[in-house]
Amino acid sequence: MITPSSALYSYSYSASSSSSSASSSSMPTQSRPTMVAFPFAAASALEAGVAKRRASLSDTENLAVGAVGGVVETVIQMPLITYKICAQSGKPMPSTFGGWYRGVVAAAAPCAPITAMQMAVNGAIERAVTGGVRDVSDAERIGVAMAAGGISASLYSPVDLVVIQQQKLGVNSAGAAIAHITSNHGVAALWRGFSACVVREAIYTAGYLGLAPIATTYLKTAHPYFASSDLSASIVGSCIGGTVAAVLTHPVDTAKTCVQSDMTGSTYVNARSALVQVYNKGGIGALYGGGLARTARLCGAFFVINNIREAAIQYKTGLDKD
Repeated sequence: MITPSSALYSYSYSASSSSSSASSSSMPTQSRPTMVAFPFAAASALEAGVAKRRASLSDTENLAVGAVGGVVETVIQMPLITYKICAQSGKPMPSTFGGWYRGVVAAAAPCAPITAMQMAVNGAIERAVTGGVRDVSDAERIGVAMAAGGISASLYSPVDLVVIQQQKLGVNSAGAAIAHITSNHGVAALWRGFSACVVREAIYTAGYLGLAPIATTYLKTAHPYFASSDLSASIVGSCIGGTVAAVLTHPVDTAKTCVQSDMTGSTYVNARSALVQVYNKGGIGALYGGGLARTARLCGAFFVINNIREAAIQYKTGLDKD
């Protein structure tokens, strides 16, 4: 079984390049093993041709892994989500424990189908790109994840809006927030801020399904310490992916939050105008309001989801090998 921390080297056989006379008595040159190093486990497996590919999860398995991972990470990190929303929208911070978890059902329950959708679409696009006969390259992995994330915004954008409005209105029911939005602004208003959500989710998904696994694998193959410590490599790899994704997407996320907080559009007409207004009012620091909390949340999310996914892949690979 090829795992991210194994198969650092593969063996290939080549004949000696020494020339010999063409006499019938000369002995044939004996092949000898040559050790060839490859930077990634998947490349090693492919080049060596002696070890089987890591198992791919089916659509159903991707859905299940995504659902579990999305719910677990959201429930664990709901206080960070609440802090980010309050910091970005200017609301006061909750004064009670329950306040920090207000909207947790609205945030966690939809995260099951959203993360499941991202993983399932990611897996389907991967199979289309590779034909199911090879591993994706690093560039393909990131591109496929971006596409999956962009598609998932069709579901995630209204979910985010409901959570934000639930926090703003101070209601405990997602249904009450939805009823308020649709009765006052129409059903189409549920997709307010959609384009900004597409950009955010494309980069976010590329971070957790692309960059974080790539960084984790590189650490394991390039540094002896991480090769012997899967946990450390996973933590650092997740933090690399989470930090990059947070830095690139937070201004867009801030603009999206402002737009979705202002349902009438009296202050923020759209995400582009919100970016300009927030920057003019408070500079670059205002665009990154709540950025530390969101960065911590993304690092934690990448760690939780990728470890659940990796465990499923390794388990299936072991079953296939048996």
